Amino acid sequence: MDNYGTHKTPSIKNWLARHPRFHVHFTPTSASWLNQVERWFATLTQRCIRRGTHRSTRQLEQAIRQYLDVHNAKPKPFVWSKTAEDILASIERFCLRTSNSRH
Repeated sequence: MDNYGTHKTPSIKNWLARHPRFHVHFTPTSASWLNQVERWFATLTQRCIRRGTHRSTRQLEQAIRQYLDVHNAKPKPFVWSKTAEDILASIERFCLRTSNSRH
């Protein structure tokens, strides 16, 4: 999980303490590989889960497995659409916009 504050609330910490088989691994904020994973799950949600009617967990699981079979038959990698220069320029604009925000 990322370092977002919702993962650090007392209720989440208590739940994790009661479920020791789950181990928390934090990732750096804006980790590029994580962005690709999140994008893949967003695509799965848009193309499979939201468009379907699943009357049970079993039906939902079957729909996901079917989607995976179709997707994996002709996989296509995610392609970054911005160059390093575009990303750095975006960061620079953000820094300029927020550097005098008086926070």
